Amino acid sequence: MNQNNNILSIKDLSVHYITKETGICKAVNKFSLDIKKGEAIGLVGETGAGKTTVALSILKLLQTPPGKVVSGEIFYKGKDILKMNNSEIRKIRGEEISMIFQDPMTALNPIDSVGKQIAEVIYLHKKVSKREAMKLAADALELVGIPKERMNEYPNQFSGGMKQRVVIATALACSPQLLLADEPTTALDVTIQAQVLDLMNELKKNLNTSLLLITHDLGVVAEMCDRVAIMYAGEIVEIGPVKSIFRNPQHPYTRGLFEALPSNKSNSKRLKQIDGLMPDPTNLPPYCKFEPRCSKGSKGCGAQCPEFIEVSEGHWVRCHLAGEKWG
Repeated sequence: MNQNNNILSIKDLSVHYITKETGICKAVNKFSLDIKKGEAIGLVGETGAGKTTVALSILKLLQTPPGKVVSGEIFYKGKDILKMNNSEIRKIRGEEISMIFQDPMTALNPIDSVGKQIAEVIYLHKKVSKREAMKLAADALELVGIPKERMNEYPNQFSGGMKQRVVIATALACSPQLLLADEPTTALDVTIQAQVLDLMNELKKNLNTSLLLITHDLGVVAEMCDRVAIMYAGEIVEIGPVKSIFRNPQHPYTRGLFEALPSNKSNSKRLKQIDGLMPDPTNLPPYCKFEPRCSKGSKGCGAQCPEFIEVSEGHWVRCHLAGEKWG
């Protein structure tokens, strides 16, 4: 990939959570990902795979302790975010890189009105008057379907879905160049979900905004993303263009995710599932992390970690069976 076209490059990122009770929890393990300018990438995986930890690391929002970046680099426009001081990262956070947090209950301040919280972000980054910031905050609320008349209300006066819309409005208020969206539509009804996805698509189209979309919803990935990365036990096991992976998933974990989706073509009354659980992050195996749950494994799978193999243009898989035809 042309490095000059990347807005963000993550190189061999490893993040551990260290506590006396559990020891060292290896949440992210040598994670690498490039995001091009104007590109939308879906990051998909089970709960506990390390997706949110990656997003928090990009903005240096990991709670330390127990979280600690033990190795790796995160380059934004050629500068390593992990080496930036607090003043430097604050100039970027919220204006150039913004995040839609998964839990609106913890993302909003309960003692400030929602309008004031959005306006504060605009005022800090846009160099406008406080009155102008409040006007822009009202416009941001209207964009996500909340009447501006509710600007002076507090988070406890909103439902869970409405809080999530406020969080989205805050993230989009400064028209960021890179948007990190952590399950942005989980708490929304179908109608509002469609509006929010359309809004993010418009942002991507009009401002060439890049998007890292963390989600469990493969349907949203199909609609929103150019590429998709499948994450398992802290590492990417498959990555490539959406069409390539949706038509020809190569990793057994990716295939398991697709087989677990409801289908009109299936006569089965029960959904398929991936047997077993993800490995204990405090005791990860030195071989393929998916081997204990894999029904297609060979002798080599329990002996060493597989390397990335390119099975088609831009489609990479971390599996000993990559490229083989198996049912």
